[in-house]
Amino acid sequence: MHTRLNLWIPLIGSALALGGCGRSAKLTVPDGMGPHPQLPAPEKSLLPTVHTAKAVGWPVAGKPMAAPGLDVTAYAVGLDHPRWLYALPNGDVLVAETNAPPKPDDSKGIKGWIAGKIMAGAGAQVPSANRITLLRDADGDGIAETRTVFLKGLHSPFGMSLVGNTLYVADSDALLSFPYRTGETSIDAAGTKLIDLPAGTINHHWTKNVIASPDGSKLYVTVGSNSNAGENGLAVEKDRARILEVDIATGRSRPFATGLRNPNGMGWQPQSGALWTAVNERDELGSDLVPDYMTSVTDGGFYGWPYSYYGQHVDDRVKPQDPALVATARVPDYALGPHTASLGLTFYSGSLLPAHYINGAFIGQHGSWNRKPRSGYKVIFVPFANGQPAGPAEDVLTGFLDGNGHARGRPVGVAVDSKGALLVADDVGNVVWRVTPANARKQP
Repeated sequence: MHTRLNLWIPLIGSALALGGCGRSAKLTVPDGMGPHPQLPAPEKSLLPTVHTAKAVGWPVAGKPMAAPGLDVTAYAVGLDHPRWLYALPNGDVLVAETNAPPKPDDSKGIKGWIAGKIMAGAGAQVPSANRITLLRDADGDGIAETRTVFLKGLHSPFGMSLVGNTLYVADSDALLSFPYRTGETSIDAAGTKLIDLPAGTINHHWTKNVIASPDGSKLYVTVGSNSNAGENGLAVEKDRARILEVDIATGRSRPFATGLRNPNGMGWQPQSGALWTAVNERDELGSDLVPDYMTSVTDGGFYGWPYSYYGQHVDDRVKPQDPALVATARVPDYALGPHTASLGLTFYSGSLLPAHYINGAFIGQHGSWNRKPRSGYKVIFVPFANGQPAGPAEDVLTGFLDGNGHARGRPVGVAVDSKGALLVADDVGNVVWRVTPANARKQP
């Protein structure tokens, strides 16, 4: 017992200090990006790399740095942990003010206590407001002057999607529907449950996103895994690490794609019409593994988790293995860098931003805890041509880390508003940022 305690002391100390234990990266973040990322041998150690960024918030008048030719302003401030965004057709913007639900069995014991300290320091353990707020910029000046509680009493809500006169909301444990009328600023009607979603007392990856098919007949719902790499046993992974397809008319659901550790953002690529998703990959294999990624999603496709990563690279921590299933694992289309926590994804089809951005993907990178030096903490853009990525990723918003490595903000969800501006949810800064051309004038 004394020996085991001695082994944990360094990790406890580093967790409390939010410092960095573990090995540093040998590769750069760009080495782990693109269609052919470098994938070095896994690094295994008793103690994982822990290198978080303490959440400090933005100073007065502080804001991210926009790429040349772009400008960023605050669309709404003083929110309560805004994580996800949805732009309604009439110009209103919905923001999910949310955080994790209670999950008492997620990483119990000393390791769970340490993880809790790390997440608290990173700004990830504030209580969930459990609401969706409506933001309205009626005068077109790029600032939401109207803010109302649109839906309340939810259970860690995340994804939202409007189909006709029905708004679908993905809570952490259920997919709900609500009646919607254009222009209303709140909904008082109780939600109707369409399907249950995997939850429970572990609920390791609790965020559930939802997107409608272009014809409005189907919904696609992301469900993350209940562990990092199957360490809680595969029995608790039932119906997890996948995207579900839900038939709206019947309420029936089926697995659309599996083996996706933690899919979050989804979007329909404008040229190909394919569904794409951003996936947060596994940790504790070293600072250079495993790259997060975005990929087109094939009906019936398997993407490796938990048995393998980035195609058929076997993760031998997982026992027992399934070689036959691993042999079918698909290689993702585009790596987004190791441990960047790439969560938000939206394709651009507007006309306000420069033409360079049309058909490409904006990605919100929430930022690493398991890499030294840190990665992510930015919004990036990947250009597309003919429905496929067509070049290296470009920085769109940076400066979320200060000179001391503290987090002023952490970008999560991204969306395009009715004017064509990019919106970014910042759940540490408690801001929704709005990105426009640098010379943009007031939009009437």
